[in-house]
Amino acid sequence: MKFNHVKITEQMGHLTAKGLNLHFIKTISDTTSFNQDSKMRHKTKTKNGNIQKMDPEDPILLVPDKTKSQMDLETALQDSAKALDLFLNNRFSDALDLLRPWRSQSMYHAVGYSSMLVMQAGMTFEPNDVEKATTALKESLQTCQMFRKKTTMVEAITEMFYKQPADDLTEEEMHAELCYAEALLQKGALTFLDESMISFIKGGIKIRDSFLIYKECDVWSTMAKNQSDQMSTQAHFRSGVNMGIGSFNLYLSLLPSKVLRLLEWMGFSGDREVGLSQLREGAASNSLRSILSTLCLLMYHLYISVILGTGEANLVESDVLLEPYIGKFPNGALILFYQARIAVLKGNFEFAQKKFLECIAAQQEWRQIHHLCYWELMWSYSFQQDWLEAYQYADLLCKESKWSQAVYVFQKASILSMMPEEEVKRTGENVEQLFRQVESLRLRIAGKSIPTEKFAAKKAQRYSAATPVTLLIPAVEMIYVWNGFTIVGKRPELTESILVTIKKAEEQLKSDPNPSEYHVDDQCMVQMLKGLCLRHLGRLDQAQLCFTRVISSENGIKHDRYLVPYSMYELGLLYKQQGDLGKATTTIKNAKLNYKGYSMESRLHFRIHAALNTMGTSVAKLPPHRTSA
Repeated sequence: MKFNHVKITEQMGHLTAKGLNLHFIKTISDTTSFNQDSKMRHKTKTKNGNIQKMDPEDPILLVPDKTKSQMDLETALQDSAKALDLFLNNRFSDALDLLRPWRSQSMYHAVGYSSMLVMQAGMTFEPNDVEKATTALKESLQTCQMFRKKTTMVEAITEMFYKQPADDLTEEEMHAELCYAEALLQKGALTFLDESMISFIKGGIKIRDSFLIYKECDVWSTMAKNQSDQMSTQAHFRSGVNMGIGSFNLYLSLLPSKVLRLLEWMGFSGDREVGLSQLREGAASNSLRSILSTLCLLMYHLYISVILGTGEANLVESDVLLEPYIGKFPNGALILFYQARIAVLKGNFEFAQKKFLECIAAQQEWRQIHHLCYWELMWSYSFQQDWLEAYQYADLLCKESKWSQAVYVFQKASILSMMPEEEVKRTGENVEQLFRQVESLRLRIAGKSIPTEKFAAKKAQRYSAATPVTLLIPAVEMIYVWNGFTIVGKRPELTESILVTIKKAEEQLKSDPNPSEYHVDDQCMVQMLKGLCLRHLGRLDQAQLCFTRVISSENGIKHDRYLVPYSMYELGLLYKQQGDLGKATTTIKNAKLNYKGYSMESRLHFRIHAALNTMGTSVAKLPPHRTSA
């Protein structure tokens, strides 16, 4: 089946366009011609001016510049590779300048150009950048549509019952499908930045349609691979399929089984091993998209598996993946950034800080990359409890980045809360006022709050009361929220230092003459963080005692209800560390089944899913009822 309802919708839109815009299309036909002697097959796509709509909601017609000669597929791929090299060498404007003139005539120039603008928009959240990226994506989809195989209504209906054979498509048409899928995926993702539920649904539909096209491309790639007369651009086409199928499978595999089963029913697939295999194949290929598959794997190993998993990143593979590019792009900002990130996860914070500063100094054009470095530097100094340095970078984020002002301001206030009063005064900051700002800075996507921002706003509510109640060690608590204890735990001396800070807070609570309504919550938070330090230091019996104290205090907790299920999860990991997988599995399952409606519930479900997978079990096997704690 070839895109069933997607193709039919487009064909119907095309027929409508013909009826309503006959004179306009005739004008295009009269003014648009292609070189008949060109070796390219592009001329068959627009020689009659019959340009289809890329999307029923985006009726934009692009007319190639008739003053330019044609761009063949091989040259387009070569230009795209040059642009990618420029991009990785920090020459971002030069990369865009190379692609821009041909974006209405070459699918690869169009998709390369729009992809760079999408990356920029995703890092800035600036409305102007988002608008530019959206416009570029519309143009990319239109350009790709010009080169896709044209079908009649009868053919479209036939394809609902009979799969389109690969030999019915030209080499160019196959690449057009692949590029269309890439642009459609990006457009769907960018749609999520609109806060409306309708936009959220539209984005989901685009992503699903993109995945269906990738699946078709996978079939064609396999068929083409087995043919004796392989197309000359097979390696580039195959690597694009690897990246698409691989990233979909890998990232969807992170979802809890219940959600994944629903998505599989809708046509998606989420197999971790398939995803890793596809991306590794793509990364190993000598093709245009090799680096893109590499970056997908690095993102998974160095961020996703840490924040949403157990924190056990595959640093060996990450080193191997990055090594060839360190020599080729020694001063490339993205390469330097990932070098530094690997160092952070190894616990080598000093080397990481040096590399992040090199990354910042490497280029000034895309300051969004600086913001990524500020975020990492803030955390690396927080792990060392160098709060003044951590504050400097949190302050820069508040001033320059729009990604999540609520989190940035909360983080800055939390770090200031850890500093001596004299140092805070020298900064000129008002900690209470910063905490009170958090609620007003929250973002919403499809009307829903971002979980981390919601958590921060709830914690900051203490300062909005008539008599504010200070947070005890908020910056240490936020280290845990971002799974930072799995990182700092690789440095025993730093873990011991954080444990000292936690014990001081514990003593402060014990000696408090006027306990607030948050007293039990604070005690349990301290016990959980203390247990984490002790577990990473190998003092498992003491750590177990801390976690069980939190769990047994469940009825006394009034606000921070996340503490009990998270402590239960950490206790399960402790049992795993002791080698008791049965007890570990039972405890972690209880954390999922017995608690609902607490802060960052989804994040814990992701971590539980990852932990159970590492122990050879699956949440999918769980009965749909509560179990005893």
